[in-house]
Amino acid sequence: MACAQGTREAITLTVSSDTKTGTTENDESVEAIVAEELAEAHPLRAAATVVDDAPTFAELGVHDKIVKALGEAGIERTFAIQKLTLPLALAGEDVIGQARTGTGKTLGFGVPALQRLELPGDGTPQVLVVVPTRELCLQVTADLKDAGKYLKARVLPVYGGRPYEPQIAALRKGVDVVIGTPGRLLDLAEQRHLVLGKVRTLVLDEADEMLDLGFLPDIERVLRMVPDKRQTMLFSATMPGPIITLARTFLTQPTHIRAEEVDASAVHERTSQFVYRAHSLDKVEVVSRVLQAEGRSLTMIFTRTKRTAQKLADDLAERGFAVAPVHGDLGQGAREQALRAFRSGKVDVLVCTDVAARGIDVEGVTHVVNYQCPEDEKTYVHRIGRTGRAGRTGVAVTLVDWDEEPRWKSISEALELGKPEPVETYSTSDHLFTDLGIPTGVTGRLPLGQRTREGLDAEELDEEPRRGRGAKRGGERGGEAKAKPKRDRVRKRTRGGSSGDGEAEGGDAKACTAETPAATAETGDETRPTTPRRRRRRTRGASAGAEGGQATDGGQEPAPARAQEDGDSSATERPARRRRSRRRAGVDTTGEQAVAASGEE
Repeated sequence: MACAQGTREAITLTVSSDTKTGTTENDESVEAIVAEELAEAHPLRAAATVVDDAPTFAELGVHDKIVKALGEAGIERTFAIQKLTLPLALAGEDVIGQARTGTGKTLGFGVPALQRLELPGDGTPQVLVVVPTRELCLQVTADLKDAGKYLKARVLPVYGGRPYEPQIAALRKGVDVVIGTPGRLLDLAEQRHLVLGKVRTLVLDEADEMLDLGFLPDIERVLRMVPDKRQTMLFSATMPGPIITLARTFLTQPTHIRAEEVDASAVHERTSQFVYRAHSLDKVEVVSRVLQAEGRSLTMIFTRTKRTAQKLADDLAERGFAVAPVHGDLGQGAREQALRAFRSGKVDVLVCTDVAARGIDVEGVTHVVNYQCPEDEKTYVHRIGRTGRAGRTGVAVTLVDWDEEPRWKSISEALELGKPEPVETYSTSDHLFTDLGIPTGVTGRLPLGQRTREGLDAEELDEEPRRGRGAKRGGERGGEAKAKPKRDRVRKRTRGGSSGDGEAEGGDAKACTAETPAATAETGDETRPTTPRRRRRRTRGASAGAEGGQATDGGQEPAPARAQEDGDSSATERPARRRRSRRRAGVDTTGEQAVAASGEE
């Protein structure tokens, strides 16, 4: 096993002169793609409350270049989770960090991971950070890239929804830190593009969210690919049983750190929480009024299903609100377009599912609305953690339907909120306007004078350049279809073998029209007419005439052929049948009998 692993590393790390030349040509394009993706994440900044007597990063022994980069971002003193984590992590010990969302966990593991790098490296990843969502992947990448810019550490985000080629090209060029989602990490590792044999530091960020999303088996596979001798850090807001079991299995004598008192509430004290029992048919009206509350800025609305998120976004957009949806049914380009518009202020309402609850770190979110009751207390904590960050205040509104009351009661008891029974509320209830500061007289539609946001359409959708080769082939096929010449043929409407014009002109025209198929049948010429419709309608009749009067499916011989045999071009169908019936005296030939008699003759 060790020999196979060493061979795999040697093959992957061996670069010929041709490969280096090809990689050099693509360096600029790879860097441009990574820079474009990171442009959607906010720059490194102080995002948690810092006490005046907190130690500085320099006092804890952080590298001078990292301290310089943090100082330029306005970060000098450590946050609560960082003050407890850094001394142990810098010494190379395994750590379990538990803290609420928005308290600075990223630098708690990012600074030790950067400082323990051996630079310049040989291009093989030394640090692996596993995150649950694409949005969190981009945000962590941006923070670590900013913190390690003076170290010249090469940081690469790896996540699904993007082509493999740019990520593979960046890995071949060489990286020091890889941040990615479990699925894409496993794909690249199994394809031998991502080498995990020299990982010295492994970080599992938001481990409980990865458990909820079903990534626990993938995480275990990743943990078996990295060397046994490594530093492992696990960070999460909550610690359910499976995560504790995972930590005991794969971590070596970890130290469990909590950045708050044991009896501290899991939710933010600066967030005002309101819980209302609302009818499902009235929730859109309630949300429309909440969005018009005084002092409201950016707002995030969470739903349980993707369909509900899209429908709610469409309803609010129709009512005049600048809204953007983010859910799993949207492509990566559309999701990034919505996040860019939300961060830039072109839209002020983001409707998303629980998947987007992690990693969306947007400054200035004042309101969070739970359109549907969360599944459990962990989901509730992560949802409302989008507001009330960095010492600011926020408002969290939860709408509970009648059938969701037992679930909410369990959440309230688990978090000790003291609100087991929500207040029955409608869009016209007085306490709704009083609690949230909604002006009186507000309706369910945003007035035209307040529709000042540019909207989602003002943000460019960056989807086409990354759709892959299939889109190009589709465009080529479309060009060929347009260049194909039209078929040179003339269609004529006929009825019963006769054209419409012949019916208008009278019976003589019908007789003239009937001569052509009869002549063809009599001479035995089986050449079919050039008119497609006449060919389809006369196929059986013409073949019957050519065979000398064989019966057709309906048991009747075509009238034009019979008229041509008797030399009477003006004869109609009825006289032809009477003449054949007289040839066999004493026999009443009608219907199928007349056709059978003509066949015997």
